[in-house]
Parts: sequence; C-alpha cells; structure tokens
Amino acid sequence: MQAVESPKVDPMAEKGSTRAIGVGRVLIAVYAVLALGATARSLFQIATKFDDAPVAYLLSGLAGLVYILATVALLNRGRAWYLVAWVTISFELLGVLVIGLLSVIDPVLFPADTVWSYFGRGYLFIPLLLPIFGILWLVRTRPAVEAAR
Repeated sequence: MQAVESPKVDPMAEKGSTRAIGVGRVLIAVYAVLALGATARSLFQIATKFDDAPVAYLLSGLAGLVYILATVALLNRGRAWYLVAWVTISFELLGVLVIGLLSVIDPVLFPADTVWSYFGRGYLFIPLLLPIFGILWLVRTRPAVEAAR
C-alpha cells in the first residue's frame, strides 16, 4: 500500500501573493504619488476656494481617496485586498472616463479642473493610463485558486 502524498502548501499562497514586486512596485509608487498629490490639492482647494467650484473640488477629493485606498489595497496581501484593489481601480477607470467625457462635451459643468477632467490632462493623462495598467497588473497577479480536492 502506497502512501498518498498530500499536496505541498505554499504559505505565501494562503495569504495571497504580493503585488509589490517588479513593475508592481513602480505602479504602487505612482499610485502613492498621485494619491498624495490629488488629496493635497483637493484639500487646499476645498479649504481656500470651495465656493468657486464645489463639485470639481469634491470630485478631486474623492479621486484622492480612491487613489489612497487603491494604494493600500495593492500593498496588502490576500483575496479581500485583491477585491478592494479591483473595485477601487475599476471605479477610478469609470470616473476618469465619465468625468473626462463630460468635461469635453460640456466644459461648463466643471468650472475648475478635477483630477479626472479631460481624462487627467492636468496630471499628464496619468489618471487615464494608471487604472489600465492597474487592471493588467491585477490580472497578472491574481491569487491562486485553491487546488481541487
């Protein structure tokens, strides 16, 4: 009678693989810089000239929060953080596409630029490109599916 080998368990697989490796480190660094820049800018605008364009400044604040949460989600391991990363990055892509399109169609809607106005033109279009790269990275680094028993 032969003993049945149990499958080897990778301790990293149980926790979820890290996404902060290789190109992922650059992606996370760009998210962190954008989070800092968008949040600081929106807080300054909300504090000093909120009445000029409240919707635009609140949208920039929302974008900053999304970038912060995406950065944290990309840094952390596990399936839950992976899901949070997917949700925040997808929301970010939807936001930049919708706000970008609206700002092109009707510029009067946003008397001041948001992070996502004109598809992130004020940020060198990084807000448009970043979620695309983020989604590609998430696909590449998805947690392993548990082996069938």
